[in-house]
Amino acid sequence: MITAFIILLAYLLGSIPSGLIIGKSFFGIDIREHGSGNLGATNSFRTLGVKAGIAVTLADILKGTAATLLPLLFGSGLDPLIPGVAAVIGHMFPVFAGFRGGKAVATSGGVLLGVQPIMFLVIFLSFFLSLYLTKYVSLSSIIVAVVALTYAIILQNTPLILVVGILAFFVIYRHRANIVRIKNKTEPKIKWM
Repeated sequence: MITAFIILLAYLLGSIPSGLIIGKSFFGIDIREHGSGNLGATNSFRTLGVKAGIAVTLADILKGTAATLLPLLFGSGLDPLIPGVAAVIGHMFPVFAGFRGGKAVATSGGVLLGVQPIMFLVIFLSFFLSLYLTKYVSLSSIIVAVVALTYAIILQNTPLILVVGILAFFVIYRHRANIVRIKNKTEPKIKWM
């Protein structure tokens, strides 16, 4: 019973639509009606600006991290990766925002921050290196998914490999339209780096 409660709570945590809340509360904007229509950090940066984008990114990361801490909070032996995945699913399909959410990048990173802080640091640095070299947020997100899976394989931690594999699949699948635009050279590049 406690396991089901933790998983449900993690999903609800992940469902908190940071971009929607910040957009409506401080700007009077529903970011689903602007830019890519996505609730994630990238669209928040484009639609609401740098400060709001940073706030959304941090909130989305912390959702994933908080979910991994739930078993500890409730004295459960549940692997923290399980509620972490539930939070990512909540982020992608949020019950509080009509099941239209983000692309799983920041919240997945938050899960890894909760269970493997060094891995999080590696992917964080990898993301910004890729972003500096390519200027594509979407491509950098996909590259980081591959880096994270490679790191998990190097660690030879089977549960971590399985979960990171699932998270990497989520990230890559949710970026399939971006992949097409990158191939067609129509994907927007950042201008601030």
